[in-house]
Amino acid sequence: MTSTSPINLLHEFESVTEPLRLEKLFPTSKESQPAELEIGCGDGGFLLEWATRHPGKNFIGIERLLGRIRKLEKKGTRANLTNLRLLRIEARYVLQHLLPANAFDAIHIYFPDPWPKDKHRRHRLIDEHFPELARRILAPQGIVHLRTDDPDYFQQMQESFAPAKNFASTETPKELAALTTEFERQWNDEGKPTLRASFQLLTASS
Repeated sequence: MTSTSPINLLHEFESVTEPLRLEKLFPTSKESQPAELEIGCGDGGFLLEWATRHPGKNFIGIERLLGRIRKLEKKGTRANLTNLRLLRIEARYVLQHLLPANAFDAIHIYFPDPWPKDKHRRHRLIDEHFPELARRILAPQGIVHLRTDDPDYFQQMQESFAPAKNFASTETPKELAALTTEFERQWNDEGKPTLRASFQLLTASS
């Protein structure tokens, strides 16, 4: 038997201005294999399980904290998840400049930092500009799945998508809603309910 080197799940950026190509991130995948994205994957509990359940899809996880993404890389390597790649980079920048257009069937954003102080609200990822960033990278009929335990941020999420003509509110699939994160279970045990919203792209991006 010949041994093969493990796949490096954490992408090493040679350039932060050159757009990413999925066929290079996933060279062994079928060209038509669908892809999904999680922004802020944290401990990776959701992403690892979701990628395991769906071997016919490719998954990209974005996380800025080095310790978290290194742990996730180790877990994904041990699980032999060849359909998983990880990016350590600022989310808004990669959405706007580096990810390929019309490439993702779904975007998952679960419990993003709520930045509760009024003077910090401008740091929130989901704002009036986010639907356009999501529209650019979503495939036709792609969906943005959101979760938070912060009522104020949940209201902002809904208000951000309400005027977006290319999106419509839709049901979160039962299988997806049933798969919870570690933080989510902890907060649910503390009596904080999960607030969910999903928004589907109605027309192809141009």
